[in-house]
Amino acid sequence: MSNKRFPHVRTDLFKNYVEVPEVIRKSSGIVINGKRFKALLFTTDIALIMNNDADAIMAVYPFTPHPAIIKAITDVSTISVMAGIAGGMTHGIRSANMALLAESHGCKAVVVNAPTPTDTIIKVNEMIDIPIILTVVSEYTDIEDKIKAGVDIVNISGAAKTSKIVREIRQKYPDLPIIATGGPTDESILETIEAGANAITYTPPSNGELFARKMVDYREAQKDLFEN
Repeated sequence: MSNKRFPHVRTDLFKNYVEVPEVIRKSSGIVINGKRFKALLFTTDIALIMNNDADAIMAVYPFTPHPAIIKAITDVSTISVMAGIAGGMTHGIRSANMALLAESHGCKAVVVNAPTPTDTIIKVNEMIDIPIILTVVSEYTDIEDKIKAGVDIVNISGAAKTSKIVREIRQKYPDLPIIATGGPTDESILETIEAGANAITYTPPSNGELFARKMVDYREAQKDLFEN
């Protein structure tokens, strides 16, 4: 393992960006068309998308995928985007068109949610030349047919069972690229990596939480100024 130290440069106005946990860098990463991805930020918040040190944005959300959302995110993101394009309600030709739109806006991959029908994955795979990521939410998800249909990567989001699901899928598919949610602690992230995840999605604090922390700092600064 290399012991090289890398120089870090931070400009004055970019000091408070969202940092992904350093432990994620212990993962192997997934190389997509020559670029390696280890840390993916799970958010659609434009402000967070512009202020982070992740390798990519995992832009999925609980609504019907929409061209305006993909455009808004890709317009402001300075890093790669993995865009949600299909799920339980949105599928078929609409999902294929959404996938082509995502590719045309520079997305590095598209994401289909667990309920996406296999025939939709086939349509998407025929339409685009970027990877398809399948979100897996349960150990009962049958991924074999969807891999055959064109899925290139799985994204495991199984809450407390995530590392268990990762381990089971890794045993069955030794070479399958796996992204997984790492959980809230360094220990849970490392457990997921050791179970076989190649990359980790990290859910950042909300805009409100970050603002609350900043307000505390502002109040303390004003208190110190008044007392001095």
